[in-house]
Amino acid sequence: MPLLVGTSGWQYADWRGVLYPVGLPQRLWLERYAECFPTVENNGAFYRLPRQETFESWRDRTPEGFVMAVKASRFLTHIKRLKDPAEPVRRLMAVARGLGRRLGPVLLQLPPTLRADPALLAECLGRFPAGVRVAVEPRHETWWSDETREVLERHGAALCWADRLGRPVTPLWRTADWGYMRFHEGAATPWPKYGDQALASWARRITGTWGPREDVYAYFNNDPGGAAVRDAVRFAAAAGADLAPQGAGLRV
Repeated sequence: MPLLVGTSGWQYADWRGVLYPVGLPQRLWLERYAECFPTVENNGAFYRLPRQETFESWRDRTPEGFVMAVKASRFLTHIKRLKDPAEPVRRLMAVARGLGRRLGPVLLQLPPTLRADPALLAECLGRFPAGVRVAVEPRHETWWSDETREVLERHGAALCWADRLGRPVTPLWRTADWGYMRFHEGAATPWPKYGDQALASWARRITGTWGPREDVYAYFNNDPGGAAVRDAVRFAAAAGADLAPQGAGLRV
């Protein structure tokens, strides 16, 4: 199956000696990352939306076939709280198009205090251009309803599966013909590492839900100490997913 495995972000100082050779300038970290992983989730766009020229630079610095998912700006999800989405979505897509064919899904991570409003979510999803994949990560329990699932399915949006401490924190709904998975925190030692059993369980869930020709994007967000890098490599092996050429040689 086309399972793409990577991490949430790439600019972490404590990844020196894990993913980045000591002495490698930070300006070359993305190139090094793309030698090892086929995809990355760009979390920085959530805090400050980059200019189109920056997205174009990321496009030019990564190889053909590399995929960058983009976490939507907090202005849309946390300040506007999905209200009046037309302008924020238009602005996001205007700059993200600089990635060209490198552009992967857009992630809408909703605030944990945002209660369910399926109509509001539908309005937001309807503002994205046709062909743009959108994953939604609700974090308030009121979203787990038939109405929410129907909205996601109608718009071809993926419910973002999420894990914390080795357990699902979302329903395991298949709402699109593609999937999106985020690993936030493992329960193994040293923290926040994932254990072999947890990774194997998630590999079985994913391969049992999506077929061999359906895309699934999986990102490790447990970045401290390089745990995300090591766990992404181990998870790819457990799920039978291919890494970029140098990824298999990483020490885990």
